[in-house]
Amino acid sequence: MHPWMYILLGFLCGSVPFSWLLGKLKGVDLREHGSGNPGATNLLRTSGTVMGVAGLLLDAAKGAVPVLVVTSSVSAHPWLPSAVVIAAVCGHVFMPWFGFKGGKGVATALGALLVLSTYPVLCALGLFILLLALFKMVSLGSVAAGLSLPFLGILFNAPKYPEIVLSLIALAILVTHRANIQRILNGTERKIGKQ
Repeated sequence: MHPWMYILLGFLCGSVPFSWLLGKLKGVDLREHGSGNPGATNLLRTSGTVMGVAGLLLDAAKGAVPVLVVTSSVSAHPWLPSAVVIAAVCGHVFMPWFGFKGGKGVATALGALLVLSTYPVLCALGLFILLLALFKMVSLGSVAAGLSLPFLGILFNAPKYPEIVLSLIALAILVTHRANIQRILNGTERKIGKQ
C-alpha cells in the first residue's frame, strides 16, 4: 500500500467521533453540552463514568489501530508510523464531520503513541493518573503528561522519528489546552465530579 494511503487511513480512523456517538446513545449531543467538545472528557462529565471510560478506550483504539496496521507492514518506511500517529491525532482534532472541529486529541494520541513509543507513554500515563488522583483535573494531568513526553523519549533513547512525534504531540497538547491552562492558573478549572 502507498504511504499516503496509510496516512489517509490514520486520519480517517482518528476522525471517527466515538465519544460523540456514545453521547448520542444517551441522548446527549456533546457539542451542545458541557465544554462543547466531542471528546471523552466531555462525555465523562455529561454521561457518567462508564460512558466516559468507554469513550476514552475507543478514542485510544482509533489511534492505536492504524499505527498497528502500518507497523505490521514489512514495506513501511521508517518515518511512516510516526506520520500515521500525527494523522490520527489530526483526524480527531479536525473532524471533517463537524466542520473540522473536534476534540483535543489526548486519548487518540495515547493509543497511537502506546504503539509507537510504549515506555515513554506508559510513564507519562502514570504521571497523568497520579495528577488526576491528586487534583481531579483531567486537563492538568493531560498537560503535564504531554509535556513530559519529549523528555521521557530522550530518557528511553527513542529513535529519531518517534522523538520528533513525542515533541510535536507535547506542543499540540499545550496549544489545544491553552484555555484550560488559563483556568488552572485562575483556579476555575472544572474538576471531575463537579459541574
